[in-house]
This record gives sequence, structure tokens and C-alpha cells, in this order.
Amino acid sequence: MTEAKTNRSYKNSVFTLLFSEKEKLLELYNAVSGQSYPENTEIEIITLSDVLFMEQLNDIAFVLENKLVVLIEHQSTINENMPLRMLQYMGKEYQAITNKKDLYKKQLVEIPTPEFIVLYNGKEEYPDFKELKLSDAFKSKKERYSLELTVQVYNINKGRNAEMASRSPALNGYSELVDEVEQNCKSMSREDAIKAAIKTCISRGNLVYFLERHYSEVENMLLTDWNLKDALEVEREEAEARVLDLVKKGYDYKQIEEILKKKELSTCC
Repeated sequence: MTEAKTNRSYKNSVFTLLFSEKEKLLELYNAVSGQSYPENTEIEIITLSDVLFMEQLNDIAFVLENKLVVLIEHQSTINENMPLRMLQYMGKEYQAITNKKDLYKKQLVEIPTPEFIVLYNGKEEYPDFKELKLSDAFKSKKERYSLELTVQVYNINKGRNAEMASRSPALNGYSELVDEVEQNCKSMSREDAIKAAIKTCISRGNLVYFLERHYSEVENMLLTDWNLKDALEVEREEAEARVLDLVKKGYDYKQIEEILKKKELSTCC
């Protein structure tokens, strides 16, 4: 398979830094999938051809035994349009890894089997596991569809999916770190909360080598990540308030949609 290359325009997150270590990524995939791939299994981490979720930094794509796995850690509210966005992404990815001329030949063109995994780490209540399907968005409902895409969503907050966490010390340690920051933020400044969380995790034996090796990087990444979540939360609250105001003024759905589109264009252009 030809590697799909792209230069990212953003920095790594703690999630991508931690699981870009191939042994930890393989450990994580075994825990999530229930597989038992040995440590010497070949795994190729690739870069995404596009950013799936503009607000997220936490995505990894990799090839394992002819499978192309897209793995995302999602900290905000789960987006029900994930299957559609994954479909659009895979269309670009397959286009990048296939020769256009080969598509018109009689011989079958083989492509890696896609697999989509989302690890939910947000504050809102969410089940341990949920499948999101592209067909949920189809206007006409049938028993069978000509096209389907499934996204597997797992809740990785502390105390959830305990068996999965037990199979991956790296995942368990990451969930502990995130939870510790959340708890500390209730009584400390964000910067102090992050520093204290890192020290606590090290003292408890969680991600010791990783945190000691990347202490400053992890501290800066977590601070950036939490600030980004705050900014997105404010943006969402402002959008909701704007919609409510337009509804009170008597605008219908189509009018509101058009107003919001114009506002978005004026903001980004």
C-alpha cells in the first residue's frame, strides 16, 4: 500500500504523542478490538489526508494487516454525523492510494479494509459502547442498504469499559491523567491542575516513563487542549443563543440556516 502523506498544520496532542509509540498503539488496538496481535506485528502509522474534525487534534490512522484503521479520541459532544464525515475522508484516502488508470482495468483493485474507532472522553453521559451508522442518516429506511459505514464509539472515561482499560496500561494511564486534571480543576488554576495531575500519575506508577520523558511537552499540550475545549464551549453557547434569539424573532429554519451560513463566511473570509 502506498503511504498517504500529508503535512499536518497543527501540533500533536498528548493522545497522539502517547499512541504514536507503535507498541502502545498496538496494545491499545488489541484492547479495543479484543485481538491479540503479538508485539512484533508490523504496524504502519500514516498521516491523515485531511483533518476529520477541525476542533480535534487527537487522531491517528494506521495500517495493520491490510486494515486501514482511523482512531480518534473525542473530548467534545459526540457528533452524529461522524459516519458521513468518515465516508468523505475514506473517499479521499482511497483516491490517494489507488492509480486512477487501474480502476478501468478488468482486474480487481484491492484496497485496505477500513475500520473506524472513536474513544469518547467527554464530560457528558455516554454509554460504554455505541455504534453510529451511516444508514441512520438515510431518508428512506430499509432492511438492507447498498452502502453502509459503521463507527464504533467507546467511552474511555475513568471507570468505564474496565476490561478494555485493563488490557491497555497506556489507555488506563491516559484516562487516569485526564480525570486527574478534571478533578484538580475544581480547586486549582488550570496550569496548577495539570502540573499536579502529572506528578500524581507518576507517583501512582501511571505512564511514568512517558510523563518523565515528555514532562514539558505534556504540560503544554494539556494546557493547549483544555483552552481549546473552553473556546469551543463558548463558541457553541454563543451559537445556541444566536439561534434562540432568531427563533424568538420569528425566523424559520431555512432563514436561520442562511443567516448562520452568511455569518460563518464573513468570519472566516
